[in-house]
Amino acid sequence: MLATGCSAGSGSAASGDEDITLTITTFGTFGYDDLYKEYEELHPNVTIKPTNIDTGGNARTDAFTKLAAGSGLSDIVAIEEGWLGAIMEVSDRFVDLNDFGAQDIKDRWLDWKFEQGTDADGRVIGYGTDIGPTGLCYNGKLFEEAGLPSDRAEVAELFGGADASWDTYFELGAEYTEKTGKAWYDHSGFVWNSMVNQMDEGYYTSDGELNIEGNSEMRDRFDQLAEATLNGQSAAQTAWDWGGGKAFVDGSFATFVCPGWMLGTIKGQLEAGGGDASTGWDFADVFPGGPVNWGGAFLSIPTTSKHQEAAAELTAWLTAPEQQVKQSKAAGNFPSTIEAAETIAEESAPNELFNDAPTGAILAERAKGVKAQFKGPDDSVIQENVFGPALNLLDQQEATADEAWQQAMDLLQDLVIDN
Repeated sequence: MLATGCSAGSGSAASGDEDITLTITTFGTFGYDDLYKEYEELHPNVTIKPTNIDTGGNARTDAFTKLAAGSGLSDIVAIEEGWLGAIMEVSDRFVDLNDFGAQDIKDRWLDWKFEQGTDADGRVIGYGTDIGPTGLCYNGKLFEEAGLPSDRAEVAELFGGADASWDTYFELGAEYTEKTGKAWYDHSGFVWNSMVNQMDEGYYTSDGELNIEGNSEMRDRFDQLAEATLNGQSAAQTAWDWGGGKAFVDGSFATFVCPGWMLGTIKGQLEAGGGDASTGWDFADVFPGGPVNWGGAFLSIPTTSKHQEAAAELTAWLTAPEQQVKQSKAAGNFPSTIEAAETIAEESAPNELFNDAPTGAILAERAKGVKAQFKGPDDSVIQENVFGPALNLLDQQEATADEAWQQAMDLLQDLVIDN
């Protein structure tokens, strides 16, 4: 039972006798279905009504539309790291979990994850669910057809092991594309996101200033990706669709950037596209440019919730180490609590869908050295709506690198600077 110092109007506790219906909105693959049932069995007076939105971007739109309207948000709302900065601009619209015992359980989480969910005034507005250490997904069958090694340890060495670089990644891509006539990666957007997330400071400096125009390091990375894409390394797939999952089955591309939570996305895509473990996907303990965190989420409680205390109890329970281990096994993501991460690493359970790769243990290795990059209020808008269209022009071979970069700068002016 959590310590409580809730204010008037915070509603009843889940452990009470009053019948309570709690609503919760998540996105993508969260792996909570069995946990909802388990919680309802432990708390017979609680009914959970979940809503799942297909992507984090659509969940952002849903959340801010309802924030603007002043109503409609669920009792618990999942927030993606990419738009956490925008949520922090309106953090007073969310319950301070310090009022429900946050300080009593803060040691569960990696320090930086707990701090990410804390606003400038020290209000804890979200408990972390998962983090996004990233490895390299690759298709072993396609690698063999191209004369490349398929054993995951040999693949890690092929890409450079601890010294893996984007230079090597794109050089291997050029070799693969020349031999097979096929693409190396699914589309430019996800590769770009990984390259930016590895920078010490991404779209914003650590003190919140825009960090794009005049950023020579970012421009160099953009040009490197543009050259590979214009030379045929991109399959120009549509993110979150991939031809209804068929592109993961028909050999359209051979590599894919894989933060832990993406393993669940691929599982869903393979099933939608009619594929299974025989399709050939595997997961290697390596990533170009070294450690990187992509994504991760938080559970928050809007102040409009009529059941704040009960919602806080469920939020704390869902993000506890025991439940994070179960969530990780269901969704393939990587936990944000220290104890759950250690459990996943020690179990080294094989993942049948990825050629029996010990995906949890690999992600634990990939998490070493990861540092969360500061995310500003328009980070996700810049990724999806500023650079997304520009990178799509490259994927479609409809612009040079200079033309695509200029379009991104024009969109940055219209959507962020002048908005």
